Amino acid sequence: MKKIVPAFALIAMVLLTLSATTAIESDSNLTENFVTGNPGIASINHISFGPEGILFLGDSKSAAIYALNTKDVKTAAPATEININGFDKKVASALGTTVENIKITDMAVNPISRNVYFSVQAADGTPVLLKLKGEGFENISLKDVSYSKIELTDPIPADAKDKWERPLRTWAISDLKFHDGQVLVSGLSNKEFGSTFRKIPFPFKDGQEYASLEIWHAAHGEYETHAPIKTFDVIKLDGVDHLMASYTCTPLVLFPLDELKEGKHTKGRTVAELGAGNSPLDMISYEREGSTYFLMSNSNRPVMRIKYDDIADFKESLTDPVPVFAETEGVPYDNLPFPYVLQMDNLDATHVIYLQRQSDGDLRLRVRTTEWM
Repeated sequence: MKKIVPAFALIAMVLLTLSATTAIESDSNLTENFVTGNPGIASINHISFGPEGILFLGDSKSAAIYALNTKDVKTAAPATEININGFDKKVASALGTTVENIKITDMAVNPISRNVYFSVQAADGTPVLLKLKGEGFENISLKDVSYSKIELTDPIPADAKDKWERPLRTWAISDLKFHDGQVLVSGLSNKEFGSTFRKIPFPFKDGQEYASLEIWHAAHGEYETHAPIKTFDVIKLDGVDHLMASYTCTPLVLFPLDELKEGKHTKGRTVAELGAGNSPLDMISYEREGSTYFLMSNSNRPVMRIKYDDIADFKESLTDPVPVFAETEGVPYDNLPFPYVLQMDNLDATHVIYLQRQSDGDLRLRVRTTEWM
């Protein structure tokens, strides 16, 4: 005997099936070339989340980008009351060592679960990935994971050094972010003009395109092609996505993303000189009361707050030197009372989480509302 299904139930069943199929297809598309095992990660210089809990790791030593399926996809409200003192001591203790033997290289918030991840490099070269749990940590295995990998084309050689004999390979990957179906990667290549920006479609296949970059560095009074971008974000101006890049000593430069094409040498538009004697560390954006702001942390200056409208309204390009040390030109900014912020990320739409070195040397992990930033 045939089983008769009411029309509304049949419709519900079809919708559920379509929904499940769509979810499976979406999963399959993003992780279609993932394998499970030991990726052989040699270093973790930068981390950044993409969709579906996928964490992208930049490994300068191997000159490769890894995509890890963290499977951390349970939606949760963020812990907005985080205030942990002695953070580096807690990390070192969790790894059975001391602070002299670790370096926290990056921090990233999973936008789905709101869990906070930290990449750590041990003194013996071992890379570590930790997830914050209360005031403790979960050590995320890097040896038995679901992952995908792509090696960078023409990275800076492993033995390359600058004029001060400092190794340059660490800048093979100087920053990375997921944007609009691509992993965006700044760093150095082995080409004549070393400063390079890559756009790598995801899921990874064989394709990647990279452009060499040239900027006017007002504090140095010259054009430069070898200094890597230190940190960047994406900003939409007049309906076009732009790379907004900051470099050491501290120019702020715009490049239309669609002009950063394979094999193309591209000159950026320098919109600000934010002061010599400093290196940018991290850059994020947030919205408040209908306005967009960018925050940039620095090695030798407080966190800078830059208004989107000020960037959009600045149509010129700096082309003259700034001859006086530490003077600024171009797009204005505000100095916030947060010096020595080493890492920061958006915890949610209204909170920022950041690592800050205190005046007494203590490293503190804190959360702050954007209302006060």
